[in-house]
Amino acid sequence: MTSSSLLLEAHFLHIPNLSPKVRLVNCSDSKKETVLKCGALQSSSTSLCIEPVDHLSELHHHYGATKAKPRMVAFSSDGPITDNKQDANNDILHSLCSYGKLTDACKLVEVMARHNQVPHFPSCTNLVRGLARIDQTDKAMSILKIMVMSGGVPDTITYNMVIGNLCKRGDLQSALVLLEDMSSSGTSPDVITYNTLIRCMFDDGNAEDAIEFWKHQLRSGCPPYMITFTVLVELVCRYCGGARAMEVLEDMAVEGCYPDIVTYNSLVNYNCRRGTLEDVALVIKHIVSHGVELNTVTYNTLLHSLCSRGYWDEVDEIMSIMRETSSCSPTVITYNILINGLCKAGLLSRAIDFYYQMVEQECSPDIVTYNTILGAMSKEGMVSEAIVLLGLLRKKTRWCCSPGLITYNSVIDGLARKGMMEKALELYNQMVEAGVSPDDITRRSLIYGFCRANLVEEASQVLKETSNRGNGIRGSTYRLVIQGLCKKGEMEMAVQVVEIMLTSGCKPDESIYAAIVRGVEEMGMGSEAGELRKKLREWKLLRET
Repeated sequence: MTSSSLLLEAHFLHIPNLSPKVRLVNCSDSKKETVLKCGALQSSSTSLCIEPVDHLSELHHHYGATKAKPRMVAFSSDGPITDNKQDANNDILHSLCSYGKLTDACKLVEVMARHNQVPHFPSCTNLVRGLARIDQTDKAMSILKIMVMSGGVPDTITYNMVIGNLCKRGDLQSALVLLEDMSSSGTSPDVITYNTLIRCMFDDGNAEDAIEFWKHQLRSGCPPYMITFTVLVELVCRYCGGARAMEVLEDMAVEGCYPDIVTYNSLVNYNCRRGTLEDVALVIKHIVSHGVELNTVTYNTLLHSLCSRGYWDEVDEIMSIMRETSSCSPTVITYNILINGLCKAGLLSRAIDFYYQMVEQECSPDIVTYNTILGAMSKEGMVSEAIVLLGLLRKKTRWCCSPGLITYNSVIDGLARKGMMEKALELYNQMVEAGVSPDDITRRSLIYGFCRANLVEEASQVLKETSNRGNGIRGSTYRLVIQGLCKKGEMEMAVQVVEIMLTSGCKPDESIYAAIVRGVEEMGMGSEAGELRKKLREWKLLRET
């Protein structure tokens, strides 16, 4: 081996601050010194030596090693001879991994393997995981192989990380080979292992291969993991259709893998989201024919889909079934799905009927229930009823809960839309007294309400307060206030709002400058308006008309 290759292998250890400590000494002076003999220097009476005696503590301090002091690697002209003991090299390996020196750690493991030294297995595990995290998959596999050949048994998480990387880059064959190696090494694959491989097969368009793969695993003694089975069936449904998914359910039952209600619910949910109600009916038929009982999750999923499509007769039928089934009585989630669907469809009266049914059935409404109803009431202009319902919330009766920010915002917005700004301000103050902090939506509703009620001075005060708090304000909100002030001849205040707008980083558009010019004209200041218009055109803030 040449001197250059020997020096390269010595560099594999990448010991910090090593070169400044190298000096020419007589190697017979101390047995503690490690000799680096090169063929070119053998004829000389003096050898090049690395002196670790006085400076080894610095090495340990740099890497944080706490065990026996590692000695350096010595090389001779006929090939490398590891002078370090195995434990010393493992101390260095541990330190390299601790400091994130992954490349150097890899080189050290390779050097140790060439010299029949067994690397520290926990350090190898950390090294493989670190390499996997930075997508150095080939290096990770190399270290994994050395670890196994040395007698180590990597854990499932480590294997899963490497298999996951292989699947990400589309190398399914290597991932399957690693799965075999995993089993041979004594490590059992888990749900994540199988899920990753199955998803990769579907991504590659190999649906049937994925089905056969899972069958083979079951026949080989793999536990019938229900999560993996559910993932497989849902993917079959997605890529091959509902009918093929039902066939797979039957095939897997022959292999001893039976679906449970979670598997069925996954299929129901997927087909409901796709809107393929024919496949939903197919799944429900399969559930009933196999004697599996539908649960509340199944019914809620169906209700959500039916409500979004306006199938209200079917909704009533399912609600009747749920009331007659003691194990699947409607829950607060069930009622919230119905109330939300009805409110979105503009059927507020029916939504309120379901609210009363909740109370009668002793199913306590939650804040989502109240926010949904109050929001719908406010949009429909039923602000008086909304205030009454909000009052019940604030009294904290048996069936009520404390109102929150969304609750107050909904009612304040409804009052502002109706121009009832006195009540809106009153509710705003109650909100603050209750410890609920207003947000930009609250203040924006007040600003719009004041502008609609021609109370632009009050709107500008709220706008200033919002700006002082550092809250963001839309350009359309500034425009509405400025135009309102200009119409009322409040030019000084309008200019102040423009200044606030500029300091907040919001650039006024042409309509705002045009409104200011018109306001000045309407005040009888024609010449001043003309001069202002001229300046704005020079600054290219206003176009020629």
